[in-house]
Amino acid sequence: MGTELGENGPVDAETVMRWVANYERAWRAEDLAGVERLFTEDAHYRPSPYEPSEVGHDAIKAFWLDDDGKVFTMSAAPVAVEGRHAVVRVEVGYGEPLRQEYRDLWIMRFASDGRVEDFEEWAYWPGRSYSAEHPSG
Repeated sequence: MGTELGENGPVDAETVMRWVANYERAWRAEDLAGVERLFTEDAHYRPSPYEPSEVGHDAIKAFWLDDDGKVFTMSAAPVAVEGRHAVVRVEVGYGEPLRQEYRDLWIMRFASDGRVEDFEEWAYWPGRSYSAEHPSG
């Protein structure tokens, strides 16, 4: 990205949304080299808060290949930005015509070089229950 943040940040909404636009551009173009521009070498990428992290460029690239060749739309807006941390609401629709949609929260921590060192996705989609089941008894 080329945006130096200093040792402790901070990032601002404009910097965060520029990073998100670069993410979308690389993802859409199937540009796996974009992973290296967007994420630190030892970045942690969690596709869900309770799943293990994909760690490092190679693991993140492999994860990105799951969407290889898929048609999608994407929109994003910042929810919160403080220090080196940001939360962005992302809406993704797959297919033309639309076959699947998601609403995500991306929780990110930026490194001093402007790349993300920790990324966590909270994906939601229609028809799936998100409340915990009550224990029986």
